Amino acid sequence: MSDSSSWRLRAWGMILVNLATMAWATNAVLGRWLRADVGPLTLTALRFTVATAFFSLLLQGRPQEERRYGKDKWWILAMGLAGVVGFSPLLYLGLRYSTAVNCSLIQGFSPLITALIAGLIIQEPVSRRQLVGAALGLIGVIGLISGGSLTFLLHLQFNPGDLILLAAAVVWALYSIFGRRVMHHRSPVAATALSNFLGLPLLAAAAAFELTHIPLNLRTETIAAIIHICIAPTIIGYWAWNRAVQTLGAGGAMVFYNTLPLYGVVLGAVFLGEPLDQNHIVFGGLILAGGLWASLGGLASNGVGARHETK
Repeated sequence: MSDSSSWRLRAWGMILVNLATMAWATNAVLGRWLRADVGPLTLTALRFTVATAFFSLLLQGRPQEERRYGKDKWWILAMGLAGVVGFSPLLYLGLRYSTAVNCSLIQGFSPLITALIAGLIIQEPVSRRQLVGAALGLIGVIGLISGGSLTFLLHLQFNPGDLILLAAAVVWALYSIFGRRVMHHRSPVAATALSNFLGLPLLAAAAAFELTHIPLNLRTETIAAIIHICIAPTIIGYWAWNRAVQTLGAGGAMVFYNTLPLYGVVLGAVFLGEPLDQNHIVFGGLILAGGLWASLGGLASNGVGARHETK
């Protein structure tokens, strides 16, 4: 391949990975915007109904053995509980009390949380570079959710939405770890589809109960936003990310994952009018720096499994 062809291919990969992270960033912005119209469980159920249909179609092209649960059934169930029933409802619940800006910055800490928990649960090695990156990110998250106030830290007076979003990041890390275990024996498409099958019925039941307490307020704008969430972060993000991984490699793609919080911050400020102050710049910068530092040192190869599904 000529140098010009190689450069064009890499440029295409960078466009795709930025398309994916921008699509995922819109999820936080619209999740925040929809907080008064759709309950978190209902929004998640609508999104994963579309996601399950999409991945079901992809699953038809996989080998028969990948379409059976087999000995991985409990790990796949754990994936469904964490990824379908746990992560997205917590994300949308947190967005009822916090901002899309804070959500995007805290999401930037997810790969580091995944690496640390993987080291504890499945004994994946954690490098010194990852520990330094995690320390920077942790300082950034603590500063962000405390507003940079020592008084808040001493009295543990945090925004509950930020704590819920941090819990969502931990659940995402668990989902990613369960997914790695399942993908020892099957493709990301099969792992995602089968876990969605198991998680969706429970999610649908929970959403039906929620609707009795939080009615769905259907307006033209609400329907358009829900359709966007069902398509852009779920389908376009999935496709663009995986094509980018094929083009740039896992490591090259994960380095650009840190654009997700940047896009989220910009979109939240522009479309929701959310304020950006020096705390967001300083502590958000620490989160981004920690993630980038760890990614450049090889965290990318650990984190790729976390990006095969619907962020």
